[in-house]
Amino acid sequence: MKIELCQILEKAESKLKTARIDFDNGQYDDAISRAYYAVFHAISAALLSRQLVFSSHSQVVGAFNKEFVKAGIVPKEFTAIIQRLFADRQTGDYDIIDVIDKETAAEGIRNAVTILSAIRSYLETIS
Repeated sequence: MKIELCQILEKAESKLKTARIDFDNGQYDDAISRAYYAVFHAISAALLSRQLVFSSHSQVVGAFNKEFVKAGIVPKEFTAIIQRLFADRQTGDYDIIDVIDKETAAEGIRNAVTILSAIRSYLETIS
């Protein structure tokens, strides 16, 4: 696997590790935010494997859906999972009244693990 892809995946894994630490410390808003960023970096790596780079979150997610979900490389459920993680991250990072609860954070971390695993497997098969 190319060094740059490995570095991006390492960053994704680092964000996932931080999500777990935040979760264990009851920081559910921060845990969901880090889980989202773990997925964001992983899908960015997948896109980079095809020489695709984008400047906004919506462009990254849209391109990932086109290149990987609609193409059947990853499960179609990933679209809804990524959208939910993004919305939850927005709540966790910016909302003053609504907060992320323990169950939502736990689900977000589980989903991030699933997506990271799928992307890592994909990248290993193309190397």
